Amino acid sequence: MKRGFLDKLINRLGVVQPADVQGYLVELAREKGFLETIFNAILEGVIVTDPKGRIIWLNKAACGFFAIEAEPSMGRPLKEVVRGLDIESITESGQTVNRDLEVFYPENRTLNFYVVPLMDDDGDEIEGHAVILRDATETLRSTAATIESEQFSALTLLAAGVAHEIGNPLNSLNIHLQLLERRARKLPQKARKEFEESLGIARGEVTRLDHIITQFLRAIRPQPLDTRLENLSALVRESASFLEPELKDRDVLLDLELDEKLPPIEADRDQLKQAFYNVIRNSLQAMKAGGFLRIRTGMDETHYFVSFADTGGGISAENMGRVFQPYFSTKAAGTGLGLLIVRRIVRAHGGEVAIESAEGKGLTLTIRLPRQDRRVRFLEAGA
Repeated sequence: MKRGFLDKLINRLGVVQPADVQGYLVELAREKGFLETIFNAILEGVIVTDPKGRIIWLNKAACGFFAIEAEPSMGRPLKEVVRGLDIESITESGQTVNRDLEVFYPENRTLNFYVVPLMDDDGDEIEGHAVILRDATETLRSTAATIESEQFSALTLLAAGVAHEIGNPLNSLNIHLQLLERRARKLPQKARKEFEESLGIARGEVTRLDHIITQFLRAIRPQPLDTRLENLSALVRESASFLEPELKDRDVLLDLELDEKLPPIEADRDQLKQAFYNVIRNSLQAMKAGGFLRIRTGMDETHYFVSFADTGGGISAENMGRVFQPYFSTKAAGTGLGLLIVRRIVRAHGGEVAIESAEGKGLTLTIRLPRQDRRVRFLEAGA
């Protein structure tokens, strides 16, 4: 490709004196170094290939995106240097292509890239391609956070209507069912038994609806923390003890590996226990009879942790990104609010929730809580 100074030099090769060659070469090296400095300074990645897809140049940002080195990559096919980036398969039309690319190493990030064909001076033949890469990870995260915030705003507005429009009629139904139960006691034995069975079903459905409303409101209404110094392992033990009847009913073996020497943590005991209840119940519902649930507590340099590992069906890769979405559930009778509540409570404590799972191989959910209150922090002056 003939450009600028190089173009002029080629046109004058016939009249260049041997003594001037060194000066021209120095000028050529200076121009090349100047352009490389510019391209290495920009944040976007740039990769240039020849018509056969072999790398002829790449900048520092591109090397950083894929953890590759410039010199060893020169002359090699791009699809071999960066496995999965086969631009030949998407540039057959000779047009500019814009796509997204997920990178797993050295960091999990999303890149937006476009491929531009480099034409010869006549515009007839493709001399190569320029691949321009931009890190879109933060943009996508910001978009996801905005969507989540909008969802919560909509849910908050809906909550007031739900509490009024459904909560009040449920209370009325409950009162009238109690009146019917009293009247049923005056019926003959046989008729009373059938009537009470129907009343029992109705009461059960009212209770279930009331539970759903309660879960819904807890999920979207931030509750102020009432924090005191608490023993994290003791809170886990109390939560597991409360659900012991359900564990026995489902024939689930519980293994507690609790660090009894953990320093006290500043926490809201009721809200944390609510989070633990939800996680344990999720595990119970995911396992068949004879399952195994291991709960561990411990700490590292910065965080306390509580991990819940079950032998249930796990979560598929396509569903992993949806587990915290409102109303998403893989269980037929699930409300899809349990983990949403867990994450809200943990975030209120300045912590984080991590999930590891493979479909059919169980699931491990880990709650990490900071050893110091870090819900807010000062930035350095002038930052």
